[in-house]
Order: sequence, then structure tokens, then C-alpha cells
Amino acid sequence: MTSEVQETTREAVLSLLLKNGESSASKLASCLGVSVQAMRRHLRSLQDVGLVKASQSSKGPGRPSNLWELTVQGRTRFNSFNSGSQDFALDLLSAVETNFPKDKLANLFAKQTITKANLYNKKIGPGSINTRLAKFVELRNQEGYLAELHPQPDNSGWYLNAFHCSISSIAEQYPFVCDQELQLINHIFPDCEVKRVQWRLDAGHSCGFYIAPIQADG
Repeated sequence: MTSEVQETTREAVLSLLLKNGESSASKLASCLGVSVQAMRRHLRSLQDVGLVKASQSSKGPGRPSNLWELTVQGRTRFNSFNSGSQDFALDLLSAVETNFPKDKLANLFAKQTITKANLYNKKIGPGSINTRLAKFVELRNQEGYLAELHPQPDNSGWYLNAFHCSISSIAEQYPFVCDQELQLINHIFPDCEVKRVQWRLDAGHSCGFYIAPIQADG
């Protein structure tokens, strides 16, 4: 296996772990079409450079097996907003928080959310909810969110998952930024009901939203 192929496989492993949260070597091997032995070598290589870590799982009969997941360093590989920019943004937010009353700060972020929503709407344009959601996901992925859209089998709505947050360091210190994320989606899709169903800062490995059309009365 050439070094280029090995690197491509390892990048694919990191992406799968970002989406799945944790996984066994056999499951990763099956997803990528390589042998379990080869996958274990890839995982050990990624572990050696601090990008993944293993923990033992005792689920089911037999001896415990390893489950693999990304380390903090592994997650930062997906950041499109580099650490220097995040540090600057954190310092700026700290200064704003110190000098602005809470109500004015909330008002400032609410206005910024509306401005950003308007920019998204210009890029998305008109169309069905499904078409607009697909364009929204495409734009989010360009920003590094690694988002996926999953329609409900009964066509009642969609689940929108974001497996990576390009401003995760900021969100960890200022969780209200995540509230603006929910409001942003509400502003972009005023003809839908939007609910947060999973929050990565609280539990899980992704942020999830349930989006459903608002039914007209009558």
C-alpha cells in the first residue's frame, strides 16, 4: 500500500470517527473495505501521533474489545477556523462581555444572527424546503461543519446533524453562541418548526436539529 493510499485511508478513518463518535476496528474496516489487521495498523499509527485513543468495551460475550474515538487533537484537524483566529475571537468576546450589559450583548448577537441569516437566504434562494435545506447543508459544509441531512421515512421532517463545529472552542466557553445557532436556522426557515434534539456540549458527538414544516391551519 503506497503512502498516499495510507494517508487517504487514515483521513477517512478520522472522518468516520468524527461522525460515529466511537467505533471498533472491525466496523471501520468494513466501512472502508480493508482488512481488520490493516485497520488496526492504521489506528495504531494514528494513536502514535495523538489523533485517536482506545477504550475497552465489555459489551456482549467474550473478552473486552477496543472502541476507538478521536482525541481533542484529532478533532482540531477538522477546524476551518484556526486556533489563532479562535483565540482572537475569545479575547474579543471576553472584552465585549466585560464592557456590555447582558441585555445589550444579547441584542447585539441577535442582530448579528439576523444579518447572517439574510446572507444565507441570498445564497440559498427560493425553492422547496428540501431544496433549501440541501443548499444550507452544502454551505455549512463549506464552513467546516460536516453536516448531514436525514429525511424522516414518513416525510414529516428532517434531522440535521453537525458532526463538527468550526468554533467549538468558542462555544465551550460561551454556550450562548449555540443558542444563536438555533435562532439562525429558525430565521432561515421561517416556514418550519426547528428544535434542538442533541447538543454536543451536553452529550453525544454531534449537534442535532429536528426540522419540520409548519402545517397551515385548516
